[in-house]
Amino acid sequence: MQSSLFILGRQPALGLVELERLFGSEKITPIGSMAASVSIDPDDVPFDRLGGSIKLAAVLTERQTTNWDELVTYISSILPSKIESLPEGKIKLGISAYGINAGVQQINKGGLQIKKSIKHSGRSVRVVPNNEHALNSAQVIHNQLLSPLGLELIFVANGRSTIIAQTLREQDIEAYAARDQRRPKRDARVGMLPPKLAQIIINLAVGNMKQKSVVLDPFCGTGVVLQEAGLMGYTPYGSDLEPRMIEYSTANIQWVEKLTGESLNTHLEVGDATELEWKPKPDAIAGETYLGRPFSSLPDRETLTGVMQDVNLIHKRFLQNVARQTSAGFELCIAIPAWKTPEGFKHLKLLDSLEDLGYTRRSFVHADNKDLLYHREGQIVARELVVLIRK
Repeated sequence: MQSSLFILGRQPALGLVELERLFGSEKITPIGSMAASVSIDPDDVPFDRLGGSIKLAAVLTERQTTNWDELVTYISSILPSKIESLPEGKIKLGISAYGINAGVQQINKGGLQIKKSIKHSGRSVRVVPNNEHALNSAQVIHNQLLSPLGLELIFVANGRSTIIAQTLREQDIEAYAARDQRRPKRDARVGMLPPKLAQIIINLAVGNMKQKSVVLDPFCGTGVVLQEAGLMGYTPYGSDLEPRMIEYSTANIQWVEKLTGESLNTHLEVGDATELEWKPKPDAIAGETYLGRPFSSLPDRETLTGVMQDVNLIHKRFLQNVARQTSAGFELCIAIPAWKTPEGFKHLKLLDSLEDLGYTRRSFVHADNKDLLYHREGQIVARELVVLIRK
C-alpha cells in the first residue's frame, strides 16, 4: 500500500488532530512541523472534507539525506524513467521543499538541473519558478501541476532523511472562497467562521460516523457549519436564538444548494441552546458557540472578567442542556472563545469542571489540547476547539 503525505495548514496542530480523528493515531507519523505521513492509500482519502490539510501527496521514496544537492542528483537520475508513462506534450514541473536547508535560489537551481535531465530524455518541460520554498495552492492550480502533464515534487525533511512525494490533490481555494465570500447573507457581528475551520470542527465531532447522521449546530448563526456538514453527506440541523440568524441560514443553504446542485435536507428552528429540546435527536454536535462581545482592542480587566463570566454561564447551561438529552458516548466538538492577553490566553473556567457537567475532554496523541486554538494575529478573541464525550 502506498502511503499518503499531507501538507498541513497554517495551524498544523488542527490538521494533525483532524487526521487523527478520521484515520486513527496509530496510522499517523508527524513529519517536521508542517506535514504528516499516514498509512492509507491516497485513493482512499476523502480530501475534499479535510479543512486542515493543504496538499495530499503519494510518497515515492525516503532518502537517508537532507542534502539538497544529493536529493536533486537522485531525482534527476530516476525522473526520466518515471515520466515515460506521461502523455505526449510539454511537462509542467514544480518543486516544494519543507524543512530543507536550502535557499530559494538553490531550489530554483535544482529545478533547472532536474529540467535538464528530463530534456535529455527527449521531453520538453517547463519549470515553475519558486518565490518561496514551497509553491502555494494558487501556483499549483494555475500552473496545472495536477494535470496529466503536471508534476509537483515535494521534499520534506524527516530528521536526517527526506521524504519525496508527488502531489495528487490541492486545497480547492476557489471553492472555499466561493462558499465563504459569495454567500448572500453574512454578519460580521456573529463572527465569520471560515468553511475550512467548519470542516475541522465537523470532523472532530463525527470521526468516522456514517453519512446521513444528524449533525446539530445549536448556535448556527449564518449556517457555515450546516452547509459544510451537508456537503460532507451528513443531515444538518441548526438552531439559533435569533430568528434573523435562521433566516440567514435558510437563505445561505438555499444558495449553496443552487451552487452545488445538491439537496442538503437541512432542518432549522429558532431556539435557545440552553433550554431547547432538539427533535430529532442529533447523532453529534458541531459548531461555534457564543463568543461574547467582539473586541477590536483588549478591554480593561474588569470588562473582560465580566464578559468571561457571562459567556461561561451560557456555556455551562448549554452543556447541561445537552447532557439532559444525550447518553454516554455522545460526542461534540465546539469552538469556544479564548481571549488573548499579555499574560497569554484566558480560557473559560468550565473547562476545569467538565467532569462535574457530565463530560470528559478527548485528548489526542499527536497534538496537545492547548494547541487547538484558531487565532489570527491582532485578534483578541480566539476560537478554542474542544472535543467532549458524554460520560
